[in-house]
Amino acid sequence: MNHNIPINLAVEDHLSEAVLRTMLIKSGHQYTVGSCFGHFGFGYLKNKITGFNNAAKGIPFLVLTDLDKKECAPLLVQEWLPIPKHHNLLFRIAVRSVESWLLADRSSFATFLGVQKDLIPSNPDELDDPKRFLIELTAKSRKRHLREAIIPAKGSTAKIGPDYNGTLINYTQRYWKIEKAINNSPSLLSAFNAIKTFKPKFEKTVEFE
Repeated sequence: MNHNIPINLAVEDHLSEAVLRTMLIKSGHQYTVGSCFGHFGFGYLKNKITGFNNAAKGIPFLVLTDLDKKECAPLLVQEWLPIPKHHNLLFRIAVRSVESWLLADRSSFATFLGVQKDLIPSNPDELDDPKRFLIELTAKSRKRHLREAIIPAKGSTAKIGPDYNGTLINYTQRYWKIEKAINNSPSLLSAFNAIKTFKPKFEKTVEFE
């Protein structure tokens, strides 16, 4: 039986939080989430990552950010955290954004959106802009309420629709199948494996077996 593992989260937005919470639930470990930091974009995480790394000595931290336009994940880690990473800091990067992880479950997302599965690439990590792709894909949806929620209104300066996050959080919590998505997203597979195999280490307390 797996021990209960306390953990704090740090994310760019509410959608990323929902994705991480779903991953923790499906990991096979008994994780107990304490605090969730962030929801202010990547800048906040970049500024706080050293503090999270230090705090991980006392309680594990799971940090998720998007690669976006950076060249590769290792370079981003090196740029953000030039000091040694503590064992209890799980620093994961979605390539190129968390939307690619949702698209990676092609069957579920196609059914949810009401589009043909063939319209979703089998390698969403290679999309230049998964968020833009998702919005353009939604324009082909037969479901009007999803188009109105996800796509920015005509004439709007917003980059996403009025209920973009809420709609995708609903998908994440109810329909997203990680066991299928990991076959199409190497960055998701790597992150999920790290969560599944994680065993925290504490300097002055009993180590989880």
